[in-house]
Amino acid sequence: MNFPKSVEDLISKFSQLPGIGKKSAERFVFYLLGHKENIGRLAESINDLATKIHQCSICGNIAEDRQCLICRDEKRDPHTVCVVENFRDLYAIEATGQYNGQYHIMMGVISPLEGVGPEKLRLNELVKRVREGKIKEVILATSSGTEGDTTCLYITELLRPLGVKITRLAFGLPVGGDIEHTDQTTLGRALDGRQTL
Repeated sequence: MNFPKSVEDLISKFSQLPGIGKKSAERFVFYLLGHKENIGRLAESINDLATKIHQCSICGNIAEDRQCLICRDEKRDPHTVCVVENFRDLYAIEATGQYNGQYHIMMGVISPLEGVGPEKLRLNELVKRVREGKIKEVILATSSGTEGDTTCLYITELLRPLGVKITRLAFGLPVGGDIEHTDQTTLGRALDGRQTL
């Protein structure tokens, strides 16, 4: 069925969002058509996202000012930095309430197949932060796949000459997971990362 051009255009725009298919996009548009009072507020919020949100000058997180709320927080440990791939990873770690240090967002991982080399990541900024001397430990929190492993190895080789402690998040069995249903790679990493009780 053909919709008016403005409806088709908005459906097309919504369908470009990750995880949103054509049917979901249509539902969004028809919801807005039925609740036109929300359209102005939605447009304003989207405009604010485009005009008011920037990357933090220190860690690369989202911020409304030059620095994000985490980098401005004087109660956080300035000697530890957790290196993550993207904003979502940062907020996932924050949600645990277990980490109180700084962050560094790379904006991706090394992925030759997608044309992403180390020069496209925020690694020069990380080296600069470590060279400044405050950071004592760098925690590498990348995904546990070929690209995440490659990125970790690259960063380790990059930072090792600077004398900083380099660690990586542990990998292993999920809470409540059965050993028999665990893949070989995860089970192997759980064995390698076992701890003394």
